[in-house]
Amino acid sequence: MKTHKAMTKRYKVTKSGKILKRKTGQAHFNSRESGNTTRNKRRDQEQHPAFAKTIKKLTLQQ
Repeated sequence: MKTHKAMTKRYKVTKSGKILKRKTGQAHFNSRESGNTTRNKRRDQEQHPAFAKTIKKLTLQQ
């Protein structure tokens, strides 16, 4: 199975096997949001474990 390049750009698999992704909505229209919202968007977010098997299959080169 080939690597899905869009998935590799959006997700990162950590050494322990967790899957991280960036929070959405960071590109523009950020001036109207509160400081807390902007700061929270800087953090990566852990993906739900139910998607782990599918994401790992598509992002990792075999």
